[in-house]
Amino acid sequence: MIDRRQLLAAGGAATAAAAFDIPLAFAADVGTLRVATLKFGSLGWVLEIIKSHDLATKAGLKLDVIHVANSQAASVSVLSGDSDMIISDWLWALRERAIGIPLRYAPYSSALGAVMVPGSSPIKTLQDFKGRTIGVSGGPIDKSWLLLRAYARNVLNFDIAKEARPSFGASPLLTAEVLNGRLDGVLNFWTYAARMEGEGARPVIGMDAVLEALGIKPIPSLVGFIWREQTEAAKAPAIAAFLSVVRQAQGVLAKSDDAWDSIRHLVRPETDAEFAAIKAYYRAGIPQPWGDAQTKAAQRLVEVLADVDGAELLGPDTPFDPKLFYAT
Repeated sequence: MIDRRQLLAAGGAATAAAAFDIPLAFAADVGTLRVATLKFGSLGWVLEIIKSHDLATKAGLKLDVIHVANSQAASVSVLSGDSDMIISDWLWALRERAIGIPLRYAPYSSALGAVMVPGSSPIKTLQDFKGRTIGVSGGPIDKSWLLLRAYARNVLNFDIAKEARPSFGASPLLTAEVLNGRLDGVLNFWTYAARMEGEGARPVIGMDAVLEALGIKPIPSLVGFIWREQTEAAKAPAIAAFLSVVRQAQGVLAKSDDAWDSIRHLVRPETDAEFAAIKAYYRAGIPQPWGDAQTKAAQRLVEVLADVDGAELLGPDTPFDPKLFYAT
């Protein structure tokens, strides 16, 4: 199991090497880590910063990046042992732990989506969707949709699933439907919400406000790095070093517009406004360290989901297991 001393040692080695230009021979070899990622996902942006700043090399870490076609392929790769680490949803990892597959989780991003409408839309509040169409990225058991339903029911006292007209589908299609006027709005993932904002759309409510209204505070990172406990036992120093260099790379992206310019070809914005919105969403989602408060908030989130038809998402009788979460 990784402990804080290993993480601090790995982080200290990388930071010292970068700050004082220590020759690579002075960086301890912590081994190789196989990381599976979508080719055009935001992790690719971070990996490019790690590469361009030699962060992994200075930490004594060798990264083997495996590109996968979709999130399902990533999940299969880590469960089968074809990769050591992926980015995914900790709710999925919690469900896997409940059936005897011991996974671990560390935060990567707290960026959340939003309910978006065209800039000229008369819709001002969520209640204005009564009788109107709303696209939902994903399916009926998408966690953001379930949380939005809980918010509408518990805070606003209306059933958005029945009083609005939801339409489920993929983000690119739903985004186009809204911008072309065929849907009144859409609950979108953060990357698409940012791109829509860059094209003149505006948020009605962000999922961060939804979680806070439901008493889920501090907002826990929902997406992060997932690995198997047996990988941790074999590669603890490599995992610790990787988590450290990711934080360093995110620190670069938090402050440097030049760094963003260097990865613009990976972000692929259509306009400068879209690029600026993506940067703002990403920076706002760089997570705080995970501790007891985040674990308690995660437990509260599971309770809310279970109370709003979340059994299919969570799995039958899935217990909350704090051992899933790696404290950073």
